Amino acid sequence: MRLKPLLFAFLLPLVTILPAAAEVVRVEVRSISDAGESGYEELVGTLHYEIDPQDPRNTIIADVNLAPVNESGRVSFSGDLRVLRPKDPSFGNGAAWIEIPNRGGKASLREWFVRHGFTVVSVGWEFDILPEEKKMRLEVPEARNSDGSPIRGVVSAVFTPDQTLHEQKVTDLVVYPPVDPEGPDSRLLIRDRAAFPGGREVPREDWSVEGHRVRLAGGFKPGLTYEVSWLAEGPPLAGLGYAAIRDAVAWLKHGDDSLAPVDHAYAFGSSQCGRFLRDFIYLGFNTDEQDRIALDGIMAHVAGAGRLVLNERWSKPRAIAGYETASFPFADSALTDPVSGHTDGVLENRRITRRPKIFYTNMAAEYWGAGRVAALTHTDVAGETDLAFPDEVRSYFFAGTSHGPAPFPPTALAKGEPLANPVSASPSIDALRFALHQWVADGIEPPASVVPKLADGSLVPAAALNFPKVPGLASPNAVSAGGRVSNPQWPDGAGGGSALPLLVPLVDADGNDLPGIRMPDVETPLGTATGWVFRPEAMGSPHEFYLLRGAWVPFNPTRAGREATGDSRPSVEERYASKEDYLAKVRAVLEDLVDSRFLEEIDLEKQVRQAGERWDWLVGNAE
Repeated sequence: MRLKPLLFAFLLPLVTILPAAAEVVRVEVRSISDAGESGYEELVGTLHYEIDPQDPRNTIIADVNLAPVNESGRVSFSGDLRVLRPKDPSFGNGAAWIEIPNRGGKASLREWFVRHGFTVVSVGWEFDILPEEKKMRLEVPEARNSDGSPIRGVVSAVFTPDQTLHEQKVTDLVVYPPVDPEGPDSRLLIRDRAAFPGGREVPREDWSVEGHRVRLAGGFKPGLTYEVSWLAEGPPLAGLGYAAIRDAVAWLKHGDDSLAPVDHAYAFGSSQCGRFLRDFIYLGFNTDEQDRIALDGIMAHVAGAGRLVLNERWSKPRAIAGYETASFPFADSALTDPVSGHTDGVLENRRITRRPKIFYTNMAAEYWGAGRVAALTHTDVAGETDLAFPDEVRSYFFAGTSHGPAPFPPTALAKGEPLANPVSASPSIDALRFALHQWVADGIEPPASVVPKLADGSLVPAAALNFPKVPGLASPNAVSAGGRVSNPQWPDGAGGGSALPLLVPLVDADGNDLPGIRMPDVETPLGTATGWVFRPEAMGSPHEFYLLRGAWVPFNPTRAGREATGDSRPSVEERYASKEDYLAKVRAVLEDLVDSRFLEEIDLEKQVRQAGERWDWLVGNAE
């Protein structure tokens, strides 16, 4: 393990400008301060980059040939840097987690990082974070026509209100102000189903746009999906966000002036950032300009089969991207698409020369909703045959989970609606992070992939799912996955707009997912937990899912209560002899998770206490 001394950096005056090697040409250090009593310190600054637009590693960046260049013929840009590092280098483990900022957010120094000795690094990659937001951002140049004139084009965004609104701020287009609000490119469409494009056009005299605010006569109605378009100017080179991560990692690992030198670098990205990492891989950015591997390990969390639509003109990375994220290819292995005829793979294409170790972690929500179609990461394109993962890849499905766990006690979207899903896989995600580190640093094989499969019947078409009657939950059989997004790397879009197959996990008699890693809340349940929930009637479009949210319908505590309400699911008292019996079963589940390396032993007792608190809340409320 290589540990370079960091003490030279401790005494740097503020602000400090350091020369740098490789594609990071300058490091500006603004502050170094203690991170509480953790034994870590926080370094805050800016990385200044330059790239050669003619380098084959960079030519894939959209519009890079139209970017302004400096006197050396290189494209310059800069981004925020935040490093959390051990004050004493001997406490470090020689590895860093690159926490990809979600919409500019800053990673906290969790006890887990300190306990294992990881350095934590965040690098700005997103151009559409405004300076006043005081978040991690990237400053990039705008593309211009070859004659130097500004580029103009139409931008659009969609939104679905939860209540009647007379004015809507279109935050997805915050960096694209309209240049001709009254012009012919300004349009407003209304559609009844969020998953499909098109719709009926609103007469121009009925709506107006000023800045980023849109107003509609009579108001925007809850549950309807609106798409607004207008003419914008000056497209930023959004794809430089990928180069920023690549080159920051190269500097971190190989730069003689690295402020946190490590042997290994891993990236963790959740949701938007998980999709960022899948596209980072696909576009070939994991090989730096010196032909070295950038990230040794990648953990793309709750991304499903989606990738971030970043590397294109007029990119909108901050958008939630409901039903606008999955384009061919979906799987890592190169497959021939029956729709477009193209052969392509996320990890198997001509751009890939350095393969990292990869973990995919998905919740039930990524199989069910928002066009994430996670099943297509391990089936063929038509969703008819299981695929084996490449040797460098593992994938883990967590049963009965939402896109993110709800706080406990959970609340509902509206009175009388199902509670939000509190089932949390977070402690298992940490255990898998450590397993990824052991795989890279020590060669210890991680747990085998755990995903639902067509071959054993644990993965089924949504229309064929036999979902039981659960109070307050309508059958999800009629929902659809929506259509593919066009892939900008293929001139014809690679089948953009074609309908996606929707394959989902099999459920048990309670409606809980059968396959996958089952946390105690699912394996020893106190209710039915789903990765989906329909919109409440009051929010409009009750036939549609509420994006990326799940449901939890607790069991009735008593048999008498169950029978009085007509609930067919056995009650708590019919399942467990006592609280002690329930907790003993929970402990057995947790011990199995520890043995399987899906839970660190240090987290076991905390999980038992959590189970006891949930029992007390459910049973206590009935007494």
